[in-house]
Amino acid sequence: MKNIWTTYSTDQLSELERINERYKACLDAGKTERECVALAVDMARQAGYRDIEEIMQSGQPLHPGDKIYAVCMKKMLALFRIGEEPLSAGMNILGAHIDSPRIDVKQNPLYENEGLAYLDTHYYGGIKKYQWVAQPLALHGVVAKKDGTVVKVNIGEEESDPVFVITDLLVHLAQEQMEKKASKVIDGEKLDLLIGNRPVSEVFDKPEADAAKSETGAAKPETGAAQTSDVSNQNTEAQSDSKPSDTIKANVLALLKEKYGMEEDDFASAELEIVPAGKARDCGLDRSMILSYGQDDRVCAFTSLFAMLDVENAKRTGCCLLVDKEEIGSVGATGMHSRFFENTVAELVALTEGESELKVRRALANSKMLSSDVSAAYDPMYAEAFEKRSSAFFANGITFNKFTGSRGKSGSNDANAEYIAELRKAMDDADVAYQFAELGRVDLGGGGTIAYIMANYGMEVIDSGVAVLNMHAPYEVSSKADVYEAVKGYRAFLKM
Repeated sequence: MKNIWTTYSTDQLSELERINERYKACLDAGKTERECVALAVDMARQAGYRDIEEIMQSGQPLHPGDKIYAVCMKKMLALFRIGEEPLSAGMNILGAHIDSPRIDVKQNPLYENEGLAYLDTHYYGGIKKYQWVAQPLALHGVVAKKDGTVVKVNIGEEESDPVFVITDLLVHLAQEQMEKKASKVIDGEKLDLLIGNRPVSEVFDKPEADAAKSETGAAKPETGAAQTSDVSNQNTEAQSDSKPSDTIKANVLALLKEKYGMEEDDFASAELEIVPAGKARDCGLDRSMILSYGQDDRVCAFTSLFAMLDVENAKRTGCCLLVDKEEIGSVGATGMHSRFFENTVAELVALTEGESELKVRRALANSKMLSSDVSAAYDPMYAEAFEKRSSAFFANGITFNKFTGSRGKSGSNDANAEYIAELRKAMDDADVAYQFAELGRVDLGGGGTIAYIMANYGMEVIDSGVAVLNMHAPYEVSSKADVYEAVKGYRAFLKM
């Protein structure tokens, strides 16, 4: 085990810092799958990539060196750089997922209870529920309205923004709670987001407020940071579907209508995600690590994207595939189980070699893939959960997992020895630091990725990625050295 920080030259350290600053900026800008896709498309277009829809409409053929991207429902993205060899000879594919564990807002969420307003929620992916209480949270997402407009929502990231919280029971009254199992300390139904406490009729600076009260008892506010001159009309509308006593809920609805033009019914067609508020930060006195939400798996997604945008010329077609829904089984139209990737490859074959189902099958079967997902970094505070000889360590480079799954390799993809030997040579030739690992003790842990799904096409696939601490927690930790080596390793793979 060798700490690779000691091996870097001054120039390499400068590049390492540049890559990690870029990576932190991407983490801040991409806290949801939609935000990640929008950010990646913007970066790709700046690098000369074109939308496949534009190319198909123009009828232009594709040539070596052309750069194309395809988007599925604004949550899944595939980038392609056409190589010198025909597409049917296969591609080098970097695949990662851009969804992360979080808490989602339900479709009928807003309610008032004993003077407090809440949003009802449903957690997404594998989380320790107790980690999400009593800390500042932000609200990200979109509201799609019946008139076809889609409004972006982002509250809690600016210094001037309010933040939200999920409350916890004070320790003085928590004797019974503390006796519960960790999985039961916080119930899923108690992960509701606290969003308001001010009644619609409350006006602090106007003595004439009483005279402005309407028949419902609500005052017509004229001043105040949370109100505007026309809120009174909105309040009347907002209360129409509320109980007469739900004045705090009515105020929340008035504020949402003022800022987003949103009615209560619009929650039904909204996708709102609750994530930790705040930016990615350097971690440690030596600034050697990064602390941030969403590094599983955006540490692999963004490093794959960086490598894809960096590599210009290669014999084989290169691909960077960023997918949704991995944390809940890769299901749905934007998950890896969907036909989006296969259909896109079929379009590319048609544009380069002519329509041929057989050539599409060959293109997929002849491809090689790094299923880039995070691995668990060895944590000496919890050494009993790891088998040290088969663990990934910070500052030891990119991590390869020959097989994933759990216990008796259930749900596993198991990479061929010949493929691993080819990768070892490519990494060594490019001076990339790498390590091999498993996720925890044999009978204790394990995990799934998208590798087994792509292996169904008959292509060579292995799991690779960056080791992190606190995986699936609101804040995860990565090593800057490993982020740097991941970019180097993904570049080497695309050129392989």
